[in-house]
Amino acid sequence: MIDAELLAASQVEELVRAVVRALRAFQMYLPNNPMYHRAEETLQAALVPVFEVLEELSLMVDETQLVWDGQVVYEQANKPDSFAWGLYKDGMRVLTLRRGVKREIVTFLQTVSRARLLAADAGDDLLTLLWEQDFQHLSYHFAEVITEPWVYDPQATAMAAGGPGEPAEVQDEIRREVESAPRPAGTVQLDEADATLYFLDETEVAQLTRQVEEEYQRDVRGAALAALFDVFEIHGEDGVRAEAVAVLDNLFPHLLGRGEFRTVALILREVRGLRNKLRDDDPGACEGLRVFEAQLSEPTTIGQLLEALDAAPVLPPTEELTEVLRELEAPALGAILSHFPRLTSDTVRDLVRTSAAKLAAAHGGELVRLLKTLAEDALPGAVALAGELGLQSAVPGLGDLVRHSTPEVRLAAVEALGVLATPGALAAMEPAIDDQDRNVRQAAVAIVMNRSYMGAIRRLEGAVTGKSAVALERSERRQVFEAYAQIGGPKALETLRGLLGGQGLFRRKSSSEIRTCAAYALGRIQLPEVRELLDELARDKDLPVRHAAASILREWGR
Repeated sequence: MIDAELLAASQVEELVRAVVRALRAFQMYLPNNPMYHRAEETLQAALVPVFEVLEELSLMVDETQLVWDGQVVYEQANKPDSFAWGLYKDGMRVLTLRRGVKREIVTFLQTVSRARLLAADAGDDLLTLLWEQDFQHLSYHFAEVITEPWVYDPQATAMAAGGPGEPAEVQDEIRREVESAPRPAGTVQLDEADATLYFLDETEVAQLTRQVEEEYQRDVRGAALAALFDVFEIHGEDGVRAEAVAVLDNLFPHLLGRGEFRTVALILREVRGLRNKLRDDDPGACEGLRVFEAQLSEPTTIGQLLEALDAAPVLPPTEELTEVLRELEAPALGAILSHFPRLTSDTVRDLVRTSAAKLAAAHGGELVRLLKTLAEDALPGAVALAGELGLQSAVPGLGDLVRHSTPEVRLAAVEALGVLATPGALAAMEPAIDDQDRNVRQAAVAIVMNRSYMGAIRRLEGAVTGKSAVALERSERRQVFEAYAQIGGPKALETLRGLLGGQGLFRRKSSSEIRTCAAYALGRIQLPEVRELLDELARDKDLPVRHAAASILREWGR
């Protein structure tokens, strides 16, 4: 066998894709239908590049996947729609195609199609139907569904069944014995019965009722869409493909509005596959599909999507929603952030937040632009996202938002700049130390203290000495004093000493509150002379000052 490394996984994926489409065509169309023949031709064409490299192709069959050479070449999570599941549930675990399988693969798919139509209590199954075909270039391994895995052996099965048949004389003898045996009371021979007087027993009625219910519950949209995509792929005419895209354009918003996310995911999956396949052969058709995909990211569409999600009594599977959301493009980011504050479902909020983060990470420039245009209620979320993603390009915009009219926006901007923590980011955040809102001020002071940002020393000194226009409450004042001492170090000591003793620049004695805050601040400057000063303050006449000094000395291990 030629090395499998010479074959691209995409070629195997294309072959499997052709197999799936052919199976679908065989189930939906009669053999004389052009769609049937074109699907067969597409399948045959997909075999060529694979078997130009390989002598045989073995596919491992999982519940929802087909795996070749350790790579997933087919995946469909929705089991009713999954080609892999149709094989797996009947026991198939390995499917091997060999060079020369060109004709047999059509027979194989026809057989699989027949097996899907079998009743639950039918005597035949997929294994039996396949065995009857006696393939030469196609083989398979089946496992017992309930017990340990096993490999199907036609010869052994034939022996177990008693061989090809019994001698004719034995068969005649059995027939005579059956005919001569007395009939039980009430037994009617078939030739004695009136064909018009046949009644269903309870088991048959139950089975028929179940089949009718299943038919009513069957979702035909998937089959209809599959037929539409078959038409798009097989017919190369521009007019036909344009009409198919127009149908999708009209259908798509309604599906989103009704929360039909399984169908939406199906459409996106098929469109993506078609774009990849036709990229080189039909650029015009690819562009039409790209434009169609782009409508998912339009603000109106995003609004419909999020409103439907938030209002849904039961959310669809996360994997379906994820598949839909990961198809979003940059224009969707603004709509997501705008709608996010209005979402009420925690599950939906988490999912949308994750989607917005991935989208913003891929389109950082769009997020920076949105910082200037988003509505007030959407800005905190956008600002936080810029910080989480480490977008240094967002620093100028965040600096502008530090002066926003709304305290919530200013606070978000301060926190984001604190996360970025570059000199430029800290400088842009610095004015918030003098903000009119206490929460904003405290956040800014905490950041500059944790980062030991020297650029803030003058503003902190203004707050410490009372030169700031902002009046501070007691707990906040202590925080400012300690930040000033930690950043200023020895340079801050003289200012604090003056506040404590009324010496030097400050001729009058400060208030008890100021002196107490200064005493606590000394704990941030670990110098021998500070210890001497604290020992002196521990004997101060002012009780709060004494307690503050004593507390610091205990921390230092006096």
